[in-house]
Amino acid sequence: MSKAVILLSGGLDSTTVLAIAQSQGFECHALSFDYGQKQRSELNAAKAIASEFRAIEHRTMRICLDDIGGSALTDPSLEVPKFNHSGEIPITYVPARNTIFLSFALAWAEVLDAQSIFIGVNALDYSGYPDCRPEYIKAYETMANLATKQSVEGDKIQIHTPLISLTKAEIIQQGLRLGVDYSMTTTCYQANDKGEACGECDACVLRKNGFDQADVSDPTHYQ
Repeated sequence: MSKAVILLSGGLDSTTVLAIAQSQGFECHALSFDYGQKQRSELNAAKAIASEFRAIEHRTMRICLDDIGGSALTDPSLEVPKFNHSGEIPITYVPARNTIFLSFALAWAEVLDAQSIFIGVNALDYSGYPDCRPEYIKAYETMANLATKQSVEGDKIQIHTPLISLTKAEIIQQGLRLGVDYSMTTTCYQANDKGEACGECDACVLRKNGFDQADVSDPTHYQ
């Protein structure tokens, strides 16, 4: 079996990606991040999901992005806003987060002798973050294959983005076909300690709309 590193936040998208990678026959090594996010329940969800899918290994890396701040997800002085259609990149954007996460995944992949990294970025039903776009992923993959020993020696790295062109409804439908239990996932930017969602932030509204459009009952636990 080919090895893969799966970025697993504990949310809807990353859990679907784990299910997809597993269905494709990859030996899945799940990687989560305690990056100083204000809500901690997603880490508990990621641990449970990795166990449910019998990942070969699940690691949680500690990165102090709260020391940098600049995001409503990490800075206690900034409130998570309600969903809006302004078209601007929202304050929930965490500076350089996917670049940092992918770099840790790249390092671990090299240690594992894995040539595949899976990430649940999406360029349709998302909040407009610049590090979720296809051109960003392509650029990162190019950099990764210039920067690592294994790629220089011929084992090229591939960044897999199976959700990048799917709507949230299509993501949910695919996950259900693969047996994903979405009640285990935590998507909300300000979920409480029980994993109960606020129902009002960008992540919650996009998730709720996805279940509505998929004509599937929403299993989310709300506050």
